[in-house]
Amino acid sequence: MVNDPITVRESLSARPADVRDEPLVIVVDDDASVRDSIQNLMSSAGMECMTFASPAELLSASVVERPGCIILDVRMPGSSGLEFQRHLASLGTLKPIVFLTGFGDIPMSVEAMKAGAIDFLTKPFRDQTLLDAVIAGVNQDKLFRANARIVSLCVTKINKLTLRERQILREVVRGRLNKQIAFDLGISEVTVKLHRSNLMRKVEAASVGDLIRMWENLPLPVRELCASEKREDPVQI
Repeated sequence: MVNDPITVRESLSARPADVRDEPLVIVVDDDASVRDSIQNLMSSAGMECMTFASPAELLSASVVERPGCIILDVRMPGSSGLEFQRHLASLGTLKPIVFLTGFGDIPMSVEAMKAGAIDFLTKPFRDQTLLDAVIAGVNQDKLFRANARIVSLCVTKINKLTLRERQILREVVRGRLNKQIAFDLGISEVTVKLHRSNLMRKVEAASVGDLIRMWENLPLPVRELCASEKREDPVQI
């Protein structure tokens, strides 16, 4: 690693009260000297860091779900870094990863980046380059988690609605008028107005604009489930 001045962005300076919400930098490398060096670097930059000698050791520690970033060696005994990246994806863990390698090549880096890696750094690397990549990873994870919370909140609201209310919601956000919705669903306009009033109350929407914003925050598959004519089961994400 090449030493140079360390600068830490203000985005990482504020620490939440709950340690589970604090950014955690995870280092997975079979070289103890590399692990120690990176841990010292992260600590000097004010970031909490944990190190592991293998992916299996990391998984047994149950810290992957904490917000943050993984610094992952590409070549390790047993499971490679790329294999571990695929394994995390199969578990639904879209963790930002910064790859390190002493034997990097273009196909490996392309595969890693296509799978969502933040960066692919060749050893020896500059301290600041690694810090910049880690900060980008932490910020990406924060954004992903914030968006996931918004989606979860919207789905919770959707699940308060009856099937008919979901169907009317879908039509309202499409810009359909009450009389058009009534005709399409084979019900009276008064009934549409009643369902519309009830659904807005349930999802705590003050306007059609609120409904549209909530709808747009839902992934497409969830939108399709929202107004399913077959069942009224809770929508899952």
